[in-house]
Order: sequence, then C-alpha cells, then structure tokens
Amino acid sequence: MVQRALPVREPRLGRPRGAVGQAPHAVVLVLPGGGTVGGGRRGSVLAAASAVPLARRLGNATSRDDPLVAHIVRYRSRGWAGSAVDPAQDAEWAVEEVVRRYGDVPVCLVGADVGGRAALRAAGHPAVVSVVALGPCLEEADARPDGAGGAETGQTGQTGQTGEAGEQGDGGDTVRRLRGRHVLLVHGTADTTTDPELSYRFAERAKKVNAQVCRFEVHTDGHGLRGYAFEVACLTRDFVLGTLCARDFSRPLADAFAAPPPLGLRMPLASGFGRNLP
Repeated sequence: MVQRALPVREPRLGRPRGAVGQAPHAVVLVLPGGGTVGGGRRGSVLAAASAVPLARRLGNATSRDDPLVAHIVRYRSRGWAGSAVDPAQDAEWAVEEVVRRYGDVPVCLVGADVGGRAALRAAGHPAVVSVVALGPCLEEADARPDGAGGAETGQTGQTGQTGEAGEQGDGGDTVRRLRGRHVLLVHGTADTTTDPELSYRFAERAKKVNAQVCRFEVHTDGHGLRGYAFEVACLTRDFVLGTLCARDFSRPLADAFAAPPPLGLRMPLASGFGRNLP
C-alpha cells in the first residue's frame, strides 16, 4: 500500500497558561522534544503533552507585579526535517506571533531535545532575552570550535539538507545568535540519546562570546531528565524568573554564571534543589 504524505499544517501556539486575561510582562515559549528524524510527519501529540507540566509550572510562577504567560509551541512536523520544515523555523514564527499578540515583551525560549536545539537556533530574534536547552539534540557541527559545520544533518551521521541561509559556516553560527542573551543548558550525564559532551563543547564555545552562559549536569540521569524532573523544573523556573522578571538567581545558578569554564559549565544539579526556593 502506498502511504500518502500528510499535508503540512501551520505551526501554532498552545493555550496560554499563567496570567490569562492580563497584559503579560513577559512570555515563555516551551518547545517540546519529539525525536531527531523528520520526514514530514505531523508533530507528536505525546511530545507536546510531556511539555505541559513544565509549561504549567512556569505559568504558575506569575505574580501580580510580573504577570507571565507560557505557551507550548505546536510544530508543523515531527523531528528535524531539514530546510523545508524544522522546529527552529517554527520557534521563530512563535516569537513573531508573541510580538503580534502581546507587543514588545521579553521572551524566554525553553526547549527539550530537538526543542532545545530549536531554542538555541531561534535566539537571534530581538525579543528573545534568554534560552533554556534541556538535553539539546546537538550535532558535531554545533560543537566545532570554528562553527563551520558543513551541511546540516537531520540525524547524527546522516547528511541532510542544508538549513536556513547562513547555517553553513560562521555567518549564521548558532553561537553568534546567543550574544546578549542569558543561556542555560542542562544535560544528564547518562544520556545515550543526545551526547552530553556535545552540549558541553557547545557551551564552551558560547561562553567565549557571551559571559551569561552556564550549564548544569544531572549525574546518572538520562535523556528525559525524569529522575530529577522536579529539580530541573525548579532550576528552569529560577532562571526564567531571574531573566524575565529581574528576580535574584538562586546561589547555584548565580555561581554557575560567575564561575569560569569548566566549573560553570559542569555545575552539578543537587538532589532536592528547589525545595527551599520561594
């Protein structure tokens, strides 16, 4: 039987969580994971559903003085499908949609897996002030010291289509888009799906052009960071409130930003982090 390709749908924002009915002070866009293989399949409902607890927690961090709204971004298709359709382009559309809906508000991109890679790629938009990448699905090209990665790949080791203009080489290098932004990367040391060393090497590159980069390691945790889900969510919330609402960072996060490499890029996330945060 010949399978017919599903028509590509438009990206969209999920329902708002947080300061609904108020003019938000800032917006968080949550970019789900969903696998590294593209192929034009529609976005994963399961991946979007897995992002709901984090979006809800971030939306609930709102206050009367600093109302926040969180949206989950619904991709056009699943995975990283090359230049035609990919989560980074959907993330860029989502930032533009935030500006259209809410006006000139600061935006934080929070992504996991391919959503983490998309968040880092879409950070160049002027509205974006901060980025969180959780177990980002990076490739060797992202971590090379010169930033020259050649053709983009849809899956590690497989050559695919070249991404948007400038993705080849230094001109559109992801690291350059992070200048002036606060950046947090989190990776499980037991991740066998996305290589934690790639995210470390990427963070090392980014730190050279932007002092406001830090990275936490979650020892013995895997790709979904499920063993330390509470701690990761609290760390993300602390980062979001610090970068969007001018709240003070917790001591571990402040220390991670201040410490030189490798200390600030291999900061351990302690069990129980966040239990004493306000």
